[in-house]
Amino acid sequence: MKSVCIEKKSHTRQTWGSTLAVSTLPALVIGAVIFQAAGVSSFRAYAVMLEGAFGNWYAFSEVLVKAIPLMFTGIAVALAARMALWNIGCEGQLVFGGIFAAGVALFFHDCIPDSLMIPILCSAGFAGGALWALIPALMKACWNVNEIISTLMFNYIAVIIMEHLYFGPWRDPMGRGFPGTAMLDPTAWLPRFFQTRIHLGLLIALAAAAAVYVSLSRLTWGYRINVIGKSPKAAGYAHIKFTRQTIVVLLISGGLAGLAGMSEVCGIHLRLQQGVAVGYGYDGIIIAFLARLNPLAVPVIAVFLGGLIVGGDQLQSALHLPSSISQILEGTMLMAIAAGNFFAAYRIKWLRSNP
Repeated sequence: MKSVCIEKKSHTRQTWGSTLAVSTLPALVIGAVIFQAAGVSSFRAYAVMLEGAFGNWYAFSEVLVKAIPLMFTGIAVALAARMALWNIGCEGQLVFGGIFAAGVALFFHDCIPDSLMIPILCSAGFAGGALWALIPALMKACWNVNEIISTLMFNYIAVIIMEHLYFGPWRDPMGRGFPGTAMLDPTAWLPRFFQTRIHLGLLIALAAAAAVYVSLSRLTWGYRINVIGKSPKAAGYAHIKFTRQTIVVLLISGGLAGLAGMSEVCGIHLRLQQGVAVGYGYDGIIIAFLARLNPLAVPVIAVFLGGLIVGGDQLQSALHLPSSISQILEGTMLMAIAAGNFFAAYRIKWLRSNP
């Protein structure tokens, strides 16, 4: 008679490249099966996705546009996860970053000098996301409430508040029934480059990735976060204050997600409306773990996932397939990451018991 035993490995040698391969290949295989079931050649479908995302400069510029909020949310998740904090609330923090930026641009643009408008909007977006992360941070730090549940629940509240604003008190009276606020003042628009929709948010996101990387690898603050994440007991022996670091890290993580909302409102939509919350916060989880929590790898993975989204949209127009196939590929990749990490740390042993 045989039984199964799960044993923890003494050493793991999983590299970033192997993680990407382990998570991407199953997703591509499952995608191929779906394409074949839909009556479309999988090779043709992947060729359409590749051409639609990277076939020309305009397509690639749209990939970068999609990658901007993904970079912010990926960095936000990665920063918190380095301390073993699971911030699932980036979607709500993104929404509140957008609300704060839109509010400042709509109601205070007359009293803000043009030269200070963009820095103030960035500050407002960061503050909005940080504020929305504050309550889950306090609950975690003071009462050890599971941050996965609390931050996730706050996502739904944030979206409802945003919809109440642009359907209600902030709705543009001249919008002819369109659910959204009035157009922001042009001084609140993020500058765009190369006659595309690529905007200043791309540079801010890259700067944020570099800043978080330097903080985690070179500063004492980053050292404390890594110690808490890897060994809370060792952190306790070193007198590192878990409560204060939990609040600070979740606030910064929320602030980074808030910048994603600001960049979407002030760089793409130019108003607060439907389409701001489309799941970038959840995609950030996939990006952070594909990047193995390395902030410098996050922009690369964000571009890859942005290509997947834009390529998925191309499937709809070229082959009349649902663009949601790209979401299936994302979900499969996340499951493959979890499975890959599990089998990298554990092995399954078959034991034969005596009759």
